[in-house]
Amino acid sequence: MKNGQTNIFLIGPMGAGKTSVGRYLAKHLNKDFYDSDQEIEKSTGVSLTWIYDLEGLSGFRQREMKAIDELSSLSNIVLSTGGGCVETPEVREFLRRRGTVIYMEVSLQTQLNRLKKDKKRPLLQGDNPQEVLIRLWEEREPYYENIADFTVITDNRSVHDVCEEILAWLGGV
Repeated sequence: MKNGQTNIFLIGPMGAGKTSVGRYLAKHLNKDFYDSDQEIEKSTGVSLTWIYDLEGLSGFRQREMKAIDELSSLSNIVLSTGGGCVETPEVREFLRRRGTVIYMEVSLQTQLNRLKKDKKRPLLQGDNPQEVLIRLWEEREPYYENIADFTVITDNRSVHDVCEEILAWLGGV
């Protein structure tokens, strides 16, 4: 891992499999696992949808930045981040400086298939989730690419296969 860092941060769009892969990696690397969205819900006692409805995107991003600052300061963790966290410059810097960043890349079609029944994602509750996913990818993909130390494609792959590729890469770093 870079610079002797022990932390692994998973970034990428919703539906890439960050939480499932993160749990697997943490178990196999004997690290603690955190999901930034779950930690925000745990600390506030309410759902992300409720936060979005009450505080809007900017309020959510402030909470997310604080959570990722605190979590990324821990040692020996695997952290699954929310898809949009990379839009915040401070978050990109936290991740870049405090650990190894793995971009979990996924195609639009796979995202749509994985998320079609998901009612918990505030940004996908409108009339055209495909249009939203395309716009989000256009906005966020350059950030993912810029801060990633490694990129893994998750389309049509099991959690085990994705993790094995990441573990092989980590073993060679």
